[in-house]
Amino acid sequence: SVAVISLSGVLMPGPVFAVTIACGFQDRRAGWKIALGHAVVEIPTIVAIFFGLSVFLKDDLIFGVIGLLGGGLLLYMGYDVVRTRKEVVASCDTKYKDPFWAGVMTTASNPGWLIWWATVGATLIATAGGFGWGMLPLFILVHITCDLLWEGFVAMTIFDTKGKWSTLWHQRVIAGSGLLMVVFAIMFILNALGELL
Repeated sequence: SVAVISLSGVLMPGPVFAVTIACGFQDRRAGWKIALGHAVVEIPTIVAIFFGLSVFLKDDLIFGVIGLLGGGLLLYMGYDVVRTRKEVVASCDTKYKDPFWAGVMTTASNPGWLIWWATVGATLIATAGGFGWGMLPLFILVHITCDLLWEGFVAMTIFDTKGKWSTLWHQRVIAGSGLLMVVFAIMFILNALGELL
């Protein structure tokens, strides 16, 4: 059940998916690096939720502030991907430095990811916790493996098919990825304002 439900979050298009497409053009292993950066933020979050953070995250004020800050950062990142699309086609080294840091930044700035963990993820963790402490490492391993497999597949597919696309198409796909990040950012900001107001 952890694998199946984790895939519902992993397969959902979002900022990590968008940056995997962007970085996959130049680095066949970018997806794995992004997933590892994602894991650096995700593993402490899973452990914190296991020990009760989910109660704290359900406070509307706290969630609204997180949504505004994360949405604002994501908005800037999406704009930056669109603005630097020509450079991104040449190299993933934009403001994120490399795919690993792209994974860290897109995860840390994504309120939607936090919403998933505060609701669906927290329920999964509580269920796993019912089987004892030993289930927490297994839970983390299964979930992170889903991320590694999916992001790895996306980046390798982009890298292996890029020779069939023109540079203009590369730039359009990168711009589309950035615009996807902007759309998510606007949604997060509007939801946050709704919570706060």
